[in-house]
Order: sequence, then C-alpha cells, then structure tokens
Amino acid sequence: MNGYEKRAQQKKEKIMHATLKMLKTSDPRKLRITDIAEAAGVSQVTIYNYFGSKEALVVEVFKDYARTALKEFGEFLSGDHSLKEKIEYIVFQKKKSSRTFSLEVMKQIWHDDPEMTRFLKEEYMAKGVPLVIQLIEDGKKNGEITAALSTSTIMMYMQMLTSQADTMLDYAEKHGDLDTLIEEMVHLFFYGIASTPQPKVPT
Repeated sequence: MNGYEKRAQQKKEKIMHATLKMLKTSDPRKLRITDIAEAAGVSQVTIYNYFGSKEALVVEVFKDYARTALKEFGEFLSGDHSLKEKIEYIVFQKKKSSRTFSLEVMKQIWHDDPEMTRFLKEEYMAKGVPLVIQLIEDGKKNGEITAALSTSTIMMYMQMLTSQADTMLDYAEKHGDLDTLIEEMVHLFFYGIASTPQPKVPT
C-alpha cells in the first residue's frame, strides 16, 4: 500500500468510526452527511467519493461492525476459556451490540434493508454456527456436555436463550444484579431447576 492508498484508507476509517459513534444515539434516517463530515474532519465530497451515499456508508459501517464482532466471537471461542465462560459469551453476546446500537436502530436497519439482514444471516451461518457446533461436540467428547441430547437440540436451546438476552439484561438492570442473573441463567442452562445438587462446571 503506497502513501496515497494509506491516507485514503485512514480517511475511510475515520469516516466509518465517526458514523458508528453517531449511530449509537442517532436514527440512521436522521444522520446528515454534513454532520458526519464535520465529526470525521473531512469534506462532504470525500464521503461521497468513498461511499457514494449516506445509505451505502451506513450499510458498510454495519457490515464492518458485524465482521469485527464475528472475528472476536471466533477468537473468544478458540481461546483458553472454560465451557461456562464460552456459554456465557454465546448467550449474552448481544449485550454488546444492544448497547452499541439502540433496539430501535437495529429494528430499523433490519426493516429497511433486506440485503443487510441477508448478509448478517449468511455471515453468522458461515462463521458463527460452525464454531458453536464445534464447541458442543468438544464438550460431548470430554464429558462436559451430555451425549444424550443432539447437537441440533442444544443449538436450538442456546438460540432461544440468545433471542431473549436483551429482555433478560434489561430486566436485570431495572430489578436486580446483572452478574447474578447471568450466573443463574448459565446454571439453568447446565442443570435446569432440579433441586438435586449438581457438580460445578469446570472453570
């Protein structure tokens, strides 16, 4: 990469970073190129030259965020963490995205841009799902996860919990302790509500 290309890439990253920061609190429809340009310290013409339109810029920012999140997801599941920690990460990973973007912003993107929805589903299916399947299979092999349940059923249960993560986290923030809620939800995942004492999950 020569000097010109490096400077161009740096400008694009500044524009995307400024846009991402503004999307944390702003409705995508109300974002203005003028404000993005000012926040990024570039001209409006520069933004149009690099992205073509505000809508294309917003899409690229969300795609970049999704790629980064999936990369971090893979690195965490491949890291030296306990099964319990990995389950916590999978089920409550939405905590990060839901606190980065408001639920209203996320719903708007899903509704307004079917292409974005398709992209996210394809990325998750191609990169996220195989990692979770591998985690479950490894857990079965080393005895941490029962072999009596199919991998597909365990996957379905995890997805059910993940789909309700925002609701659970909002409830905990309003009525209780977040760390306690996560700990108890992971306990429910592994042991259900049985009163019989269960061995602790290896940490």
